[in-house]
Amino acid sequence: MKIKKITTALALSAALVSCGQKEKKVVTSTDDNLTTVKVVKVSTEEIRDSIKVDGLLATENEAKLSFKTSGVIDRIYVKEGEFVKKGQLLAALKMTEISSQLEQAKLSVEKTQRDYERASNLYKDSVVTLEQMQNAKTAFEVAKRTLDAIAFDLQYACINAEANGFVTAKLGNEGEVTGPGIPVLTVDEASGSNDFLLRVGVTDEQWATINTGQKASVQLDAFANKTFTGYVYRKSISADKSGGSFLVDIKVNFNSQTPAVGMFGKAVIAPSKPIKEYTIPYEALIQVNGEHAQVYLAEDDHSLKKIDILIGTFNEKNVIVRSGIKEGDAVIVSNEAFLNEKSKIAIAK
Repeated sequence: MKIKKITTALALSAALVSCGQKEKKVVTSTDDNLTTVKVVKVSTEEIRDSIKVDGLLATENEAKLSFKTSGVIDRIYVKEGEFVKKGQLLAALKMTEISSQLEQAKLSVEKTQRDYERASNLYKDSVVTLEQMQNAKTAFEVAKRTLDAIAFDLQYACINAEANGFVTAKLGNEGEVTGPGIPVLTVDEASGSNDFLLRVGVTDEQWATINTGQKASVQLDAFANKTFTGYVYRKSISADKSGGSFLVDIKVNFNSQTPAVGMFGKAVIAPSKPIKEYTIPYEALIQVNGEHAQVYLAEDDHSLKKIDILIGTFNEKNVIVRSGIKEGDAVIVSNEAFLNEKSKIAIAK
C-alpha cells in the first residue's frame, strides 16, 4: 500500500511539473489586481476498485497431523508436495521406548491382579481389612486402565493419511523428539478439482472491503492464457504471524484441469459494491506529499483559501479525495503558481 501511495505521489508531482511548464503566462483580468482563474466544482464518482492479489494453491481441507504419544521420530516416509493416498503410512516413532512402556504396563497388571486376588482371599479369612482389599482392587483397576491407554497410544505411534491429498509442509525431522499434539506434517486433502483454493495475503484496508462470496478471476503460471472463475470462500479474522498480512481463501473452479498444491497464482477480486468518492482534476493540486495534498478553493468571486486534503488513487483526469472537501466546492484549476492566500481572483466565465 505504501508503494502505491509513493507511486501516486511521484506521478502526480510529474503531472504538476508538466502543467507548470505549459502554464508559463498568467492570465489576468482587466483589473490589474485580479488574477483570472478557472474553477471546477467538486463532484462525486462511483468507484469500483478491483483488488489484485497473488498467492499459492492449497486445498479446502487442511489437516495438521501429529502423534498421540511422545517419542523420537524414527521415519518420515513422504516429502513436501508429494501426493498421498488414504491410509498410507506417513511417519512413525521409534518403538523401543513405547514397547518398553507397554511391557511395564503388562507386568504391572499381572502384579496388581495377584495382589488383589491374594487380598480377596485374606479378607475372606478376616486377615486383612475391607479397606486393604479395596485398595488392592483399585490398584488393579488403575493398572488395567494404564495398559489400555498405552495400547491405544501405540496405535498413534504411526501417522497415516486420513484422505487423499498433498503434503504441504514437513514440520518435523527424523531423530527429533516430539510430543502429543505437536504437528509433524500438514496435508491438504483433495477429493476433486473444485477443492482447490488460492490462498492470498491482503492488507488490513483490503480485508475490510472483501466479503465472502465476492467473485474473482484466477490465473496460474502453469496454465498460460487461461482464466478460471472463483469466489472468496473465507477470510481470516487474525493476521498471519509470519507475514503480518490477512489470509483470504479464493475457491477456484478448474473444470477439467488438475493443478498441484503450491502452484503460484494471481487473482483479481471484483469489488463488492461501488463506493462514492469525491473527485477533482489533478491540475487542482498545488502540493503533494504522499497522500497529503493542498488545493485552492474559491470562496466567492474574488477571494480564495488554501486547504489540506487527503488523496487516494487517480486516473488520467481525476484524483480521488478521501477527505478535506465536500461536493459543490469550487477548486481552482489554473494559474495556481501565481496565487497565494492573499491573492484576489476573477473567475473566468
